Amino acid sequence: MPGDTVSVIRPRTYEEAAAAVRACGAGGVVARGGPGRAYGDAARNAGGTVLDMTGLDRVHVVDADEGIVLCGAGVPLHRLTELLLPLGWFVPVAPATGPVTVGGAIGADIHGGSHHVSGSFSRHVLSLELLTADGEVHAVKPGTELFEATAGGMGLTGVVLTATIRLLPVQTAYLTIGTERATDLDDLMARLTAGGHRARYCAARIDLMARGAATGRAVLTRADHTPLDGLRTGTRAWRHPLSHRPRLLPTVPALVHSLIPGLIPGLIPGFIPDLIPGLLPALVPGGLLGRTAAGLLGGIRYHTAAPRARTGQLRPLAAVFSPVDTLPYVPLGNRPHGRAGCVRYEFAVGHGQEETLHRILRRLAARRCPSLHAVLRPLGDTDAGWLSFPLPGWSLALDVPAALPGLAAFLAGLDEEIAAAGGRIRLAGDARLRPGLLTTMYPRVTDFRALRARLDPRGVFVSDLARRLGL
Repeated sequence: MPGDTVSVIRPRTYEEAAAAVRACGAGGVVARGGPGRAYGDAARNAGGTVLDMTGLDRVHVVDADEGIVLCGAGVPLHRLTELLLPLGWFVPVAPATGPVTVGGAIGADIHGGSHHVSGSFSRHVLSLELLTADGEVHAVKPGTELFEATAGGMGLTGVVLTATIRLLPVQTAYLTIGTERATDLDDLMARLTAGGHRARYCAARIDLMARGAATGRAVLTRADHTPLDGLRTGTRAWRHPLSHRPRLLPTVPALVHSLIPGLIPGLIPGFIPDLIPGLLPALVPGGLLGRTAAGLLGGIRYHTAAPRARTGQLRPLAAVFSPVDTLPYVPLGNRPHGRAGCVRYEFAVGHGQEETLHRILRRLAARRCPSLHAVLRPLGDTDAGWLSFPLPGWSLALDVPAALPGLAAFLAGLDEEIAAAGGRIRLAGDARLRPGLLTTMYPRVTDFRALRARLDPRGVFVSDLARRLGL
């Protein structure tokens, strides 16, 4: 059995990446895109090799007329935004954090608050170059088995080297945002069903501490890219509509809104949990956010972060989608979740399974889970990836303190309920799902394993997730 030692290699050329794959040894190899902050174990490889792909970060070609970019797999999405937004283009799927790389976006087939409109990231990939287990590089196109296995395949079909991506046209560097309150889960889903599809970005931050008739109450946020005629004449925004200036330090209003989280809830779900450790230390004595503090913050968010309805608020894209976790002075971490950190739990259930969502929320509320992050999103059509997470229906993502007593058994019970309802757990954020449920949740996993056996009979590409789930 391999030990726990991991060899990390950062190739700067395709030849170096190929050499690392050929020489990886019995422990195998897996690529890692971002800075190693993922919740799950898909980019971990105990006893083997990890390829840090951030060295392959060149943007090769930008077609500003057609809205197409060819770039290396190690390019972070926030860098693409900085380059492309002044040209009138935006990334087709914006995740919750900027350091996600292009290769990681494909390997996890990321989605965001725009899935009901835009689908997952792979839907916008026109082609990619894939380094396979034999050390050869293949051009892979949508509509092929290899593409569908690679999109969401967690890096187990090979190493993405480059990708050609179709971009989203925008007229300005601003979003027009509206927020409203939903009194309970039924009210929330009714609002999402009635109006969610009119906006490109749509998500709701749920107060998990609310119980009884208020179970599922939430602040719902919708946002669209602001057209040119939506800017006030004579303002700086009107004079420079595509100016993109990421802030290294937040403004005082931004800090205030972070303390009363509701300005843009759900669109950047990682923002508030990351800022609160440094901004509200008094609320987390001993390092673990208690139920009283979590209930207080949830109530503040719901009652004071937004009026009952507010529309037409203009916000720079840089303030919404810029990577807050790169701010140099904010003491980031999982302090509200205690020394053990947190468990990210994200699942999806289809339309017609709303009662399953109701039951799970009631169970979470009954346990009084002190989670500051619980985001519900509507999901659109299923994408082509065999292991892609979204399905037509709903997704709920939450962070739960890992130190909560009985958490493992509690989440295992939720897994069973979700699988019985035809739902699934998001593999990109998972490190605990039992392998017996995988085939139920992902019917194409048998095809995935068969293709892997043909392409990689020696098991060159492997990860902790692959070993745990038998992929």
